Amino acid sequence: MTSLDLAFAACGALAVVAGLLAVTTRQVVHAALWLVVALLGVAGCLLVLGHELVALVLVLVYVGAIVVLVLFALMLTRAPIGPDRAHEVPWWRRVLAALAGAATSALLLIALLPLAGDAVERREVTNAAVATELFGTWVWPFEALSVLLLAALVAALAVSRSGRDRSSTDRPLARLGHVVPAEGRSDVSQTGNKSKHGGAS
Repeated sequence: MTSLDLAFAACGALAVVAGLLAVTTRQVVHAALWLVVALLGVAGCLLVLGHELVALVLVLVYVGAIVVLVLFALMLTRAPIGPDRAHEVPWWRRVLAALAGAATSALLLIALLPLAGDAVERREVTNAAVATELFGTWVWPFEALSVLLLAALVAALAVSRSGRDRSSTDRPLARLGHVVPAEGRSDVSQTGNKSKHGGAS
């Protein structure tokens, strides 16, 4: 076993452990941070395999944009940072999720393990070929995805601002005494009239 094999195994183990922690933690911010670690582990595996362009795109797009967008949306919508006890998942849904994950992993292993043999004819993929496919054939799906993410960010900002405006329009005025509730106005007027009559008497 060479040093490259050890580096690939270490990056793969880091990605697997971080991915498990990302889906099992009950804190949303911690899940996003563990996702960063998992993506960095996958980028390390790609670097060991010699695909620098794919690793760089993974770090720039997912770690530098997607995860930051998720954290920014969490801050805008004021999502609970601590454990969310209000949305507990029942045990049978956890079992179904584990079965779905195991089935997906088995399908990937069935598809990828034959490619690791020596009998498969391999062709070298250059960075120029990947860039041509990425920015030529698949450029419109990437652009559509970027517009979708921008729309989600704008919608999160609009939702957070609307809730903040509704909650902040009445409270400062009520604290200063400019906004008096309808129930309290009659009490205030009655107490004021009583004090005036009492002073006059």
